[in-house]
Amino acid sequence: MWQLVVKGGWLMAPIFICSFFAVTIIVERMLFYFFGISRFHTVSIVSAVLEAIRKNRITEAIDICEKNPYYVTNILKAGLLRYEESKEIIKEAMENASLYEIPKLEKNLNFLSTLAHISPLLGLLGTVVGLVKCFYIIEQKAATVGLVNPSDLAGGIWEALLTTVAGLCIAIPTYIAYNYFVHRVNLSVLEAERAATETLEHLRERRL
Repeated sequence: MWQLVVKGGWLMAPIFICSFFAVTIIVERMLFYFFGISRFHTVSIVSAVLEAIRKNRITEAIDICEKNPYYVTNILKAGLLRYEESKEIIKEAMENASLYEIPKLEKNLNFLSTLAHISPLLGLLGTVVGLVKCFYIIEQKAATVGLVNPSDLAGGIWEALLTTVAGLCIAIPTYIAYNYFVHRVNLSVLEAERAATETLEHLRERRL
């Protein structure tokens, strides 16, 4: 395996650097989603908050949010702290909180997308560089010896293709992971928007 890496040329180094960062981001996001967010049961927490609002226990609703701190409850808490204000102010408070909370869900995803796109390009660049070397060998041998050995070209070509293989092996799982995380972010944003809308409606009904 190490001999294959060496034969791939110097462009294998940036490709493996991309793989290191991609694995690091994927592991960090997995831990964030499966051990950071998933431990909170949004449906039951939001139901408890709404029930407290129905009973006019705003302090209790805020306490529930403080005991379960994550993006949904942090957004709801921002609105509950302004419960005596108008509907527009409460809505604006939750929107401002979402501007701080949602980027946490999207952390490093742009970087992960960049890695998924540049890895195969680096591999392609390595292949092109290798092919250029092969054609240079053809020119030199044709000018000096007058005959080109097919084995020389075959060896150079398969070595050149190693970088493309390495780039694709990194890009494919990275892109799959990126799309999965984007899907999770979209679901989380919809979840937060639904909870904020329901909270706003319950606060409005409380005044009627």
